[in-house]
Amino acid sequence: MKIAIILGSTRPGRKGAAVAEWVLAKAKDRPDAAYELIDLLDHPLPHLDEPVSPSRGNYANDHTKAWSAKIAEFDGFVFVTPEYNHSTSGVLKNAIDYLYAEWNNKAAAFVSYGALGGARAIEHLRAICSELQIAHVRQQLSFSLFTDFENFAEFAPSPMHDDAASVLFDQLEAWAGALKTIR
Repeated sequence: MKIAIILGSTRPGRKGAAVAEWVLAKAKDRPDAAYELIDLLDHPLPHLDEPVSPSRGNYANDHTKAWSAKIAEFDGFVFVTPEYNHSTSGVLKNAIDYLYAEWNNKAAAFVSYGALGGARAIEHLRAICSELQIAHVRQQLSFSLFTDFENFAEFAPSPMHDDAASVLFDQLEAWAGALKTIR
């Protein structure tokens, strides 16, 4: 089973890279799934520029075809998102909006960070994932800029997140495995 950890920020000085690397390190010894970090910096997508709805699967642009092939490889996803203005980042929303079938009948988990832990960004992502037929798990990780970052800069998560991460991976892998049987 393959799970992508999608880093949903491309902002200069972003905090998400450290958070995504922490998630990847926690997942590296999981025996039932291989985890891969997907950095949206490595997949530059302009604002959605496909002439036909992604639900048709008729992609015109090479960048969309490459993004489609990459996402199609995976059975599940961990979305790592900042919270900007009570929602997820525009770059993550745009990357999700590019595709449709590549997301269907797969599983997702959410990791967020922000002043209030990014919980509102996760709530928006849950609604988006529901529309795309992505089953999302209950467990989430929310990191506060006040308590999980030293001086609001260096990522230093509380040890309490370790057990929560294990539960997140357990739930995600169970759902991703179950959904694989219907694809």
